[in-house]
Amino acid sequence: MMKRIVITLVALFAGISLSAQTTAEEYKSRYDLLSAKVGMAGLGVETLIGKWEKDFPDDPGMLEAKFLFYSTKSMSSRVIQLPQDRYLGRDPLIPYTDSLGVKKNYFEDTVFDESMLSVADKSIGRAIAIRPERLDYRFARINYLMSYEKESPDMAMQELLGLVQQTYKEKQAWTFPGVEGPVSDAAFQAFMQDYCYSLFKLGAPRCFEGFRELSEAMLRYRKDDPVFLDNLGSYYLVYKKDSKTALKYYNKVLKKHPDDLTALRNCIVLARHEKNVKLEKKYLPLLIQYSDNPTEKASSEARLKAM
Repeated sequence: MMKRIVITLVALFAGISLSAQTTAEEYKSRYDLLSAKVGMAGLGVETLIGKWEKDFPDDPGMLEAKFLFYSTKSMSSRVIQLPQDRYLGRDPLIPYTDSLGVKKNYFEDTVFDESMLSVADKSIGRAIAIRPERLDYRFARINYLMSYEKESPDMAMQELLGLVQQTYKEKQAWTFPGVEGPVSDAAFQAFMQDYCYSLFKLGAPRCFEGFRELSEAMLRYRKDDPVFLDNLGSYYLVYKKDSKTALKYYNKVLKKHPDDLTALRNCIVLARHEKNVKLEKKYLPLLIQYSDNPTEKASSEARLKAM
């Protein structure tokens, strides 16, 4: 009889323990509240993630939180001296030129702890394997790779070009938190253009080439897309200093989209750089016609009248 009572009590307490166990959703809620207060790598976050992982080792939310903890924890700042005017698209913290006229500008730079970054990468990799349709997990990996690789974003480019192929060739349907249903083609295009902009802004040779590669990859599946044709025009105008080829791309856009303001503005910049008055006169009336900026319209009208 006593044995049966003990067994019953054990079963009862086991049931209470199970019913009181924190769910994955509750862990996520606790994490969101804590990280909002102390940051993604703040006091208490690691302990919470450790408990979460013990109870739900394959929960993608936990893996994302672990990735964010270790990728954030892996980063630290330093100040470096460089002879250039900009570094990773940023102005110097302290601009300085010595008495001999040599530039010795000081820039803020980020360095990474490799061991922590390895844990972060494994965590987001597992999350991707469990939920391969989550586009935000792919972006999380790409973003930290771009931060880590800086002026040589080779791994980040591999991930980005893989995303384009998965989307258009393999017909992968993506999901994104807060977005109802699958991610639309227009949204994916906007995401890729954001990465193109980031690469262009970094301003290093490999980044410019990545800007071109991603734009060309999108054009393979979105033929004559004005956004990525404009990108190629800017690649040749800004990086290659090839006005003739740049103008070819801008005119290709304007042939189908005469109101494309990016192409019109860049054609005028190009014409002024080349001191080609005839070419500038060709595009100024179009900018006046289609611009939605009253100041731009007025200055363009004044410029055209003066010419």
